[in-house]
Amino acid sequence: MKLYIYEHCPFCTRARLTAGLKGIPLQTEVILEGDAETPIRLIGRKVVPILQKADGTHMAESLDIAHHLDQLGTPILDGPNDDALEEWVKDARPVGTKLYIPRFTKGDFAELATPEAREAYRLREEKAFGDLEALMADTPALVAAMNEKLEALAPMLEGRETIGISDIILWPVLRSLSIVKDLTFPAPVRAYAERLEAKSGVPLMFNQAM
Repeated sequence: MKLYIYEHCPFCTRARLTAGLKGIPLQTEVILEGDAETPIRLIGRKVVPILQKADGTHMAESLDIAHHLDQLGTPILDGPNDDALEEWVKDARPVGTKLYIPRFTKGDFAELATPEAREAYRLREEKAFGDLEALMADTPALVAAMNEKLEALAPMLEGRETIGISDIILWPVLRSLSIVKDLTFPAPVRAYAERLEAKSGVPLMFNQAM
């Protein structure tokens, strides 16, 4: 099977995390930002992730892919849905995207390997989020707000061992936030993030935090 992705994309990370936790060997292929032809050829629209299944057909939608992968062999996403974690994601996303999206445009990702691809991505995100440099300038206020949210998340993750679809939704957001240099990850949050990193083989982004 093959998974078409952007390396930075939290939705792609959902599929990568599931495959990694399951130990499913997937070939990953990064689609260059600005390449609309490949996804349109595969599924008729420009989205990622895209899974090429064992039978050669293709499917999109990150959670659908996660569910499909989990049904191969013995399912592992057997923990109960945690509404509190999913509500945390919904609440944190508006602040989180303002922090990690501008940094993604400056990050070291294969989909941004050419100046043209990086500029295409910057323009796409600027259209969605406005002036990205202004968002970078707002870092102190945004970091303060997100640090409060991470503190609120900490008791929810203390001693968490089960893995369910709520983790497939939450962990990619924490991975995205790991590119933000000034954030403080409380010990339970950092331990949770690093535990799933180790189990899945999908790297966090602390090494390129900015």
